[in-house]
Amino acid sequence: MVSTIATTSPTIDQVWGWLDAVPDPEIPVISLVDLGIIRDVSQDGDEFVITVTPTYSGCPATTIINLDITDALRQKGVENLRLERRLSPAWTTEWMSEKGRDALEKYGIAPPQAAGGPARCPQCASTNLERTSQFGSTPCKALWRCKDCLEPFDYFKCI
Repeated sequence: MVSTIATTSPTIDQVWGWLDAVPDPEIPVISLVDLGIIRDVSQDGDEFVITVTPTYSGCPATTIINLDITDALRQKGVENLRLERRLSPAWTTEWMSEKGRDALEKYGIAPPQAAGGPARCPQCASTNLERTSQFGSTPCKALWRCKDCLEPFDYFKCI
């Protein structure tokens, strides 16, 4: 008797779920999905197409992000995949999920605000803040300090 093993292709929803577990390499508390850079997951025949929009065109983490996506999906058995880089429309912080914004704040990074500066200190929730540098630990962040608890913190710039 010959046995056959039935294999089924994952669904697009499953692939989205797997990608939601892939952390951003620069800020590992937020997933690539919650960061908003995974723009689309689709199928072209038996190939999965993952569309990625980097936070900015010169993002130094782009190569690592692509490797992390490929590795995560291959670990789940997805061998036939293609990554597409989409620069237009440009990524915006509006694409971040609320879950991602909350994760940033719990980690100590003030999430982006439409007003252009942090709403409150992620350490003590004070609104008595000052910007100490337009540039933080990565190009997408600025360095701020709370005047009440005196702690410095990163602010994820609104783009």
